[in-house]
Amino acid sequence: MNTKSTLHQRSRLPTELELRSIPWMRLLLPHERDRAVSALHVTQAYPGEYVCILGRQVHYWLGLIDGLLKMHAENAQGVSMTFAGLAPGGWFGEGTVIKREPYRYNVQALRKSVMAGLHIDTFHWLLDNSLGFNRYVMNQLNERLGQFINAREIDRMTNPELRVARSLAALFNPVLFPSLDGSRVLRITQQELAYLVGLSRQRVNEALAALQEAGAIQVEYGGLRVLDLEALRHSSFADLKKN
Repeated sequence: MNTKSTLHQRSRLPTELELRSIPWMRLLLPHERDRAVSALHVTQAYPGEYVCILGRQVHYWLGLIDGLLKMHAENAQGVSMTFAGLAPGGWFGEGTVIKREPYRYNVQALRKSVMAGLHIDTFHWLLDNSLGFNRYVMNQLNERLGQFINAREIDRMTNPELRVARSLAALFNPVLFPSLDGSRVLRITQQELAYLVGLSRQRVNEALAALQEAGAIQVEYGGLRVLDLEALRHSSFADLKKN
């Protein structure tokens, strides 16, 4: 495959399996679903490739079918802040699509990822005509606010164990990332997690070892298993060490 081609040039129609993986699709009435399917395209992003670029005009509402993405931006001093890691099943950027404004952040693929895009005009049609879709987007916006507040708190944390713990817990949000709902296994490398958390791979490795010793996770080949999600969400590291 030509990795120099653009995301748009690589786009194709979704398969039936991919359509079934889209969480809001099951909320649509038959005629609404037909309209949505006709406006959906799927593409593949390669590691390091940007799928959203700060300042670029929005044309699609985007979702992740498979892979891992990072939403981030840089301040005037060039310091990067990660707003969110984006896991499979997650759709994002609805606020930007609603306002039809340029992106205020970057979204970058951390591994080879399969993306879906719904054209902005169809997004607005569904918002105006589909009660099920409208409720889904409202829930997304509500959860997104909490996600960004949490990201700001994580960015201020100096304890690497807590940064890793909270970042891992955020990927198991059942509303934003329903594909992981009910699962406790996350396929992620230490380098990918380092990119999400904003720490070196060595510090992430040390933090994972500490969280495993505390009984919150179990590191496995190709990823990790969460043993105590509530501990990752709410405990201080001192609490974890006592368990």
